[in-house]
Amino acid sequence: MDLAFLGLGQMGIGMAGALLDAGHTLTVWNRSPDKAEPLTTRGARLARTPREAADGAQAVLTMVADDAALEAILEGADGILAGMAPGALHLSHSTIAVATADKLAERHAAAGHRFVSAPVFGRPPVAAQGKLAIVAAGSPEAMEAAAPILDALGRVTFPMGDKPSAANLVKLAGNFMIMATVEAYGEAMSLGEKGGVAREKMLEVFSGTIFDGAIHKVYGPPIAERRHRPAGFAAPLGLKDMRLAGEAAEAVGAKLPLLDLVRAHLTETVKTEGSDVDVTALAETIAKL
Repeated sequence: MDLAFLGLGQMGIGMAGALLDAGHTLTVWNRSPDKAEPLTTRGARLARTPREAADGAQAVLTMVADDAALEAILEGADGILAGMAPGALHLSHSTIAVATADKLAERHAAAGHRFVSAPVFGRPPVAAQGKLAIVAAGSPEAMEAAAPILDALGRVTFPMGDKPSAANLVKLAGNFMIMATVEAYGEAMSLGEKGGVAREKMLEVFSGTIFDGAIHKVYGPPIAERRHRPAGFAAPLGLKDMRLAGEAAEAVGAKLPLLDLVRAHLTETVKTEGSDVDVTALAETIAKL
């Protein structure tokens, strides 16, 4: 397929590479054009604007940091909406607010476009391998059109129905569970360390018993080793996601008591550890407290 990919951060660069591996033709755009070099050397075309990237593409894929970044490349004379042809497909892979996804669905419907929300679970190396877990929602027609693209990006896709924002709600809930796990792991490590047990020994026990799931294997070692740079999931993005999860909970009247604690600890982590650390640095805040 002729695809456009916008947003070449750590996740986006890997996802775009996986699409090239699958044989798709790719036009890319990024706010910092130099980041596209690993893709252009493999045959991708670099567009000067989001509109140019979207022009003529069968599907436009976006993977940007937040709602504001997505809206910035969507609107205006140089935006995606101005470049997409009637019937073209937009796959939004970013972790965004439920309300933002609803607005996107309305805008695309009014313009005669198809829209699928398809946020992903997985870190940058997994993205580069095309083995992400994808949560996707949209009309049956849009989902059918998106299928070959999602197959190139992920090992599994979980359909969430006709309403695109349902996928975003699931993604926010999942990221909340990630952060709650990091919180629990950090507290457990702090307990053991303050009682005289080395973090490495704690990790050995946890990994060798019932705490050996994918989430523990990814986040346990850097917590034990105090290895929080470079960030695979940057703490400011984790904090943004917890804010969005709180907004989603408030909108439906759900109570998430643990979310308040996690959000407070993340806020302190960004303040004291820096904005370039992984969410696992949350464990350092817990240890200090």
